[in-house]
Amino acid sequence: MPSPIKRRPPDPHLLGFLTAYDRTIADLALSLREIILEEAPNASESIYQVYTVAIWFGFSGKMKDMFCYITTHAGHINLGFPQGAILPDPNRVLEGEGKAMRHIKFRSMSDLERPFVRRYIQAAMGQAGAVAAARGTGKTVIKTTVAKKGVSKRPVKRRRTKS
Repeated sequence: MPSPIKRRPPDPHLLGFLTAYDRTIADLALSLREIILEEAPNASESIYQVYTVAIWFGFSGKMKDMFCYITTHAGHINLGFPQGAILPDPNRVLEGEGKAMRHIKFRSMSDLERPFVRRYIQAAMGQAGAVAAARGTGKTVIKTTVAKKGVSKRPVKRRRTKS
């Protein structure tokens, strides 16, 4: 009998970051996160709050080893692939023109239910390799851009010049 899927609840920080978005966008992001973690239960997630909320998934915790990510936008979310340019795209849904990255846009829950979504995640995991997947830790790391406290710069002293 297969073991039941162990659900990983979202970090409270992630839930807080998503309050800046419309409920539909937040729910889409959390639902896509759940799909990714069903496919890769040992994946680590790195959560960034910058100009967007970005959730990166990988097995080593290193950016170079991440296989996919979610980004939030005002009217949609993206499922992105760092090596998407070399990812098979039989459904012709990958967007982007950069050197390596590609993404799929989702605007509704019905978009997430399309059968090919999991296949793209699985293909991206395949790019990461079985060895990488075996050493996944399933940890969550929060990374934000916050101004450093207690750091003050002294004004530059200017030399008086003799006239």
